[in-house]
Amino acid sequence: MLHKIIMTLLSLIILSMLFHFPVTSVTVNGQWEVLQTNIGIVAMHMQLLHNDCVVIFDRTDFGLSNLTLPNGVCRHDPFENVLKTDCSAHSVEYDVASNTFRALFVQTDVWCSSGSAVADGTLAQTGGFNDGERKVRFFSPCPTSDWRETIDNSLAVKRWYSTNHHLPDGRQIIIGGRAQFNYEFYPKLSETEYNKVYVLPFLVQTHDKGAENNLYPFVFLNVDGNLFIFSNNRAILFNYTNSKVVRTYPQIPGGDPRCYPSTGSAVLLPLRNLEASEIEAEVLVCGGARSGAFQLARKQNMLEALDTCARIKITDMNPNWEVETMPKGRVMNDMVMLPNGNVLLINGANLGTAGWENAVNPVFEPFLYKTNSMKGSRFELQRPSTIPRMYHSTAVLFRDGRVLVGGSNPHRGYEFYNVTYPTELSLEAFSPYYLDASFTALRPKILEPASQSNLTYGQKFNMRIEVNNGTFVPDLLSVTMLSPPFNTHSFSMNQRLLVLTIKEVKVTSGNSGYEFEVTAPGSKILAPPAFYMLFAVHQDIPSHGIWIRMH
Repeated sequence: MLHKIIMTLLSLIILSMLFHFPVTSVTVNGQWEVLQTNIGIVAMHMQLLHNDCVVIFDRTDFGLSNLTLPNGVCRHDPFENVLKTDCSAHSVEYDVASNTFRALFVQTDVWCSSGSAVADGTLAQTGGFNDGERKVRFFSPCPTSDWRETIDNSLAVKRWYSTNHHLPDGRQIIIGGRAQFNYEFYPKLSETEYNKVYVLPFLVQTHDKGAENNLYPFVFLNVDGNLFIFSNNRAILFNYTNSKVVRTYPQIPGGDPRCYPSTGSAVLLPLRNLEASEIEAEVLVCGGARSGAFQLARKQNMLEALDTCARIKITDMNPNWEVETMPKGRVMNDMVMLPNGNVLLINGANLGTAGWENAVNPVFEPFLYKTNSMKGSRFELQRPSTIPRMYHSTAVLFRDGRVLVGGSNPHRGYEFYNVTYPTELSLEAFSPYYLDASFTALRPKILEPASQSNLTYGQKFNMRIEVNNGTFVPDLLSVTMLSPPFNTHSFSMNQRLLVLTIKEVKVTSGNSGYEFEVTAPGSKILAPPAFYMLFAVHQDIPSHGIWIRMH
């Protein structure tokens, strides 16, 4: 009898906890929506800017796209291999609010290039192929903007398949690329820097001559100001100011390659306790192709993709990789940091590797990775799409919490017929579970500060939100800020989420308004000067974000 009473009480307690502290249901696993059936180009590269527009571009050297440039404008390029005169667009600007797009004009070849949104919100975009390999281009978030491009070669060497990172001093570091075992900075600080490159022996050490599995290396700014650089299957902590390796990390378990063309993905997990003397930083690497997969895929022998993720605390004195298993193998997967600190794995294939015609078996289901859950219970399958997103697919987060998904073209040109995976010109939005109507009562709304506010480092600022008064739990409230990344080839450059310090949550009006103090990141190392999306997160459910600028 006593046992039954205890079990009944426990059941009531659990139900009460579920009512007050909702747990995400595995049945609420997202929704898909087609935004555009045809934007005219493949979304090979994407960057969200602080005017809520996404700059999207493909390549210029394969012939006509399916979108004509306006007003009779044509691109004349004597260096082109296919068309010397091309009147089609190879870039668009997508407006999130209106769900519309417009053609943009880009002159030199941006194929497999890199970039970063810098301090004033401009996309500074570097390298590419052929006549674009040493160029720098700019796109500013204005209603009538178009691409601007340096007349002369602004990069010291060719940059094709390189990785960029926005630095605390406002410059970009540009690392690696095909046949480039070095790095350089942009903008240049003096005349002597214009042809200056810095040798990085680590890129030579991780170079696989047969597959070049160290292209698009994974790069993150650590909390100590050094760079975590992951290439092929190894990683270092690198002091870019004096070209010194600070630490060498253990090889990732299994030794399989994870960088292009083996093409897994990686994220820097949320940075917390920003006012602590020692801040922890963790990196998560997921998916990729097995050793030898690239060579075999070229013979149409497709190996199963890696089904493992490896997580490492890069700030530990003796760090080790913790390996866990995904629901299935995945290559060419994108990893999108969500406002609540979870990670969405999306796009890609189950067999093969990156490259032309080198993969089959698309993985339609996103995986949700719950960062703070225990190992063995971190993954949840999400609702599948119906559109294969293979080689040259992309994904970025919107301020409203949706994830924009586009691209897919595993062919050397645009191929729409008589191929297994036709060139894909559509855009979709995936709405994660937290946007489900069942969580409306938990969702906060930011009232203050205003979007586009400026914040200084270490500034304490007031924040006001609204939340349904019957659900609000102050201890389950957090504030996060996320840098919008440059996404291409399954890696989001500069993706970074910080959990800010909050205190003194007070009721302000009508029992549904709340006010509290928030502390901005204390240094440019934690948050390089740029625009960020700021979110209030209540019981795992984020608000729509606002734009803030750190300077």
